[in-house]
Amino acid sequence: MSFLFGSRSSKTFKPKKNLPEGSHQYELLKHAEATLGSGNLRQAVMLPEGEDLNEWIAVNTVDFFNQINMLYGTITEFCTESNCAVMSAGPRYEYHWADGTNIKKPIKCSAPKYIDYLMTWVQDQLDDETLFPSKIGELYQRLKPLKIPLSHLLLILHIRLASHSTGVPFPKNFMSVAKTILKRLFRVYAHIYHQHFDSVIQLQEEAHLNTSFKHFIFFVQEFNLIDRRELAPLQDLIEKLGSKDR
Repeated sequence: MSFLFGSRSSKTFKPKKNLPEGSHQYELLKHAEATLGSGNLRQAVMLPEGEDLNEWIAVNTVDFFNQINMLYGTITEFCTESNCAVMSAGPRYEYHWADGTNIKKPIKCSAPKYIDYLMTWVQDQLDDETLFPSKIGELYQRLKPLKIPLSHLLLILHIRLASHSTGVPFPKNFMSVAKTILKRLFRVYAHIYHQHFDSVIQLQEEAHLNTSFKHFIFFVQEFNLIDRRELAPLQDLIEKLGSKDR
């Protein structure tokens, strides 16, 4: 499914991906938001004690998609076919699109077209229940009105998790897919920084962009989710952000 570019007033490029309210993933997101408020981003990205790594990565991947969705949505009027005829991150890095399914051979395309392909692909992955399951949250929502004691409710959810065909609610290839999603989302940050940072400053969005990117980088570094070579287009900025935090 592909989406037309929205107006800047909507502040989003794609529809926002929401986690089911009341689900464990929703509560994890709230935990992440609370720790972000402390100002310590290194601490905010750490896996909370007793939590599942896959679920923590899933929750944060959805959050980063929403953040980048909004950030890119603010500059779509500047990122046009004529201004950005190729998807690049400075003069040394150019990206060609392929998703392995609909487009198997990498194609050269404009930045807005590439990002449309990319964000649509990511959204399709996030909406795929076999990759990013939300059934646990849906079960919680169905049981909650029955006023079952919390201890019993947690036991039911635990049994539901244990009875899953793989033993956990995430497929074996989840980590690989998540890494690909995050690698591709990084490219949107890289394009915005290299090609549209003047526009970001003009819109007074630079603080939001910098905080979002710093959060993203600390997260992928914490769990080694993106190969260092992929981060090369923004390596100087990454080192600067890291040194400021020491």
